[in-house]
Amino acid sequence: MRVTGVIRLLVLLATLLGSWFIVQTYFEHSGIAISLRSWMGDSLLPPGPPQPRHKCENKKGCPADHFAFRIISGAANVVGPSICFEDTILMSTVKSNIGRGLNIALVNGKNGQLLKVASFDMYSGDVTQLETFLQEIKDGTIVLAATYDDAATKMNNKVRELFSALGSRHVNQLGFRDNWVFLGAKGLKGKSPFEEYIKNDQKTNKYDGWPELLEMEGCAPRKQD
Repeated sequence: MRVTGVIRLLVLLATLLGSWFIVQTYFEHSGIAISLRSWMGDSLLPPGPPQPRHKCENKKGCPADHFAFRIISGAANVVGPSICFEDTILMSTVKSNIGRGLNIALVNGKNGQLLKVASFDMYSGDVTQLETFLQEIKDGTIVLAATYDDAATKMNNKVRELFSALGSRHVNQLGFRDNWVFLGAKGLKGKSPFEEYIKNDQKTNKYDGWPELLEMEGCAPRKQD
């Protein structure tokens, strides 16, 4: 029994040493560092300080004289866009107020109150409706826009000029199934810093026939009297 016990102990030690050698060799050569957290799991470690929540789930908060916003374009023709302003979802699939083409929300630039939302079918719709909508925007209004599916087939020079006047840099480049998110304002001097654009290109598209969605967040300055 003693001889058997000694043999079993030796086998156990050899196994442990062999395992230790393999682990050390593997992680040394692969450059992987194993932390106490990865072995024990977060539940066994003391909780860290709670992370602050920002409006619209943004990564950073905004100053008191700014509005928080997040705009997400549509993904192909499957997932609709979303527009959040001051922690309120203005447009989304859940709210059932989005559509194929251009989705636009208008907000009062002084108090942040929602003025109007609308979607425009830019593939087979009447572009004059969008022209009228943009022409009627009053000074001091913040304009938030997101594309879904295709927003350029019916877009004409007049619409592009109106968006350019709101501060857009990329609207003149917008083509078939390109993705675009934009925040501008009526009466803005110069161009808006809040704009993202990605071209529909079969070589780089994330989806079959469509580029990846765009997501933009930031802090829009409140209009001063």
